[in-house]
Amino acid sequence: MDRLVNTVRPYAWGSLTALPELLGQRPTGEPQAELWMGAHPGAPSRADRGEGPRRLDELIAADPEGELGAASVARFGPTLPFLFKVLAAGIPLSIQAHPTLDQARAGFAAENALGIPLDAPERNYRDANHKPEMVCALGDFDGLCGFRRPADAARLLTGLGVPGLAPVIGRLAAEDDSEALRGALTAALALDPETVRRTVEVLAATDPDGEYAPYARIAEDFPDDRGVVAGMLLNHVRLRAGQALYLGAGVPHGYLSGVCVELQANSDNVLRAGLTPKHIDVPELLKVVVFEAGTPEPLEPAPVEGTPGEELYPVPIDEFRLSRFVLDGAEREIDGRTPQILLCTEGATRLTAADGTVLDLARGQAAFLPATGTPTRLSGTGGTLFRATVTV
Repeated sequence: MDRLVNTVRPYAWGSLTALPELLGQRPTGEPQAELWMGAHPGAPSRADRGEGPRRLDELIAADPEGELGAASVARFGPTLPFLFKVLAAGIPLSIQAHPTLDQARAGFAAENALGIPLDAPERNYRDANHKPEMVCALGDFDGLCGFRRPADAARLLTGLGVPGLAPVIGRLAAEDDSEALRGALTAALALDPETVRRTVEVLAATDPDGEYAPYARIAEDFPDDRGVVAGMLLNHVRLRAGQALYLGAGVPHGYLSGVCVELQANSDNVLRAGLTPKHIDVPELLKVVVFEAGTPEPLEPAPVEGTPGEELYPVPIDEFRLSRFVLDGAEREIDGRTPQILLCTEGATRLTAADGTVLDLARGQAAFLPATGTPTRLSGTGGTLFRATVTV
């Protein structure tokens, strides 16, 4: 077992206080957005095995089967297949979508061939992997997820009474839903600044508790951004603590406020549609987005047969698996056949390895468990522990 030292990423949309509170640290006065736990080369965790701190990606590269297990290496290759995060949104994140695996590989190769540096701000593809993800709320968590039905989006936009929105509303009248949504998003991202300004003015005057409220709050932070209108094409979702959402490739989404754990494939590929000063590549975004309407359904955890105390959030992929333990004083046991990261989000947890080694995790602390094949025991009272691993 390794206690992990993790990196906090200070993106502009981060909360000033949420991550410092979780980690038991003083706020720095700067936004703190994401706590990364894993082996992504952008901000790998570090572990000390007696010779000083070393990057987790380097430890894995030195002995992939010893760290990840033969089954994981055979299935996913010699790298940790997932990236685990705590995300703390003080203001909205960008509206975004992520590529499929084939799209990521092609986009990464194409940008490499053009000689675009990996850290260039205009880069779309920073690796060759896809980025399906799951978020699980640690308290009330607001976001946008998936397209509204075209008729519902048209009703919402028409209700603002802004003449300049006619090109977006008109596209929503197409008979084919996919064509309607593609046309509406394209038109929203081409709106003139005066229409955006007028839309923001009207939103500011709407009922602060009505259906426009989430979009009015977005407009406060991004008054000149076309993403305000693009966001109104998407469903507003509020998760309660313990509820989750799974987002596959191409699903447009944006997180508005709150704290969650996020588990995703080991990638940093993002195509943005607005609510950001960062690079927006509309043609590439339109290649990636899946233009399907629907109503997102929050996921509730279900008990895991054969593992008392474990509750699983089911997903349709194998690169990551998210579950949690709400510790009640009883000792629990998890198997050690796969690589895993354990994160304590409430109370305290004691981990005991098969050889008797003990590691105590306080709130905000995490551990990496290599795939040794031997079980680890969990104990604690009043604690919540999230488990990130793979399915093989």
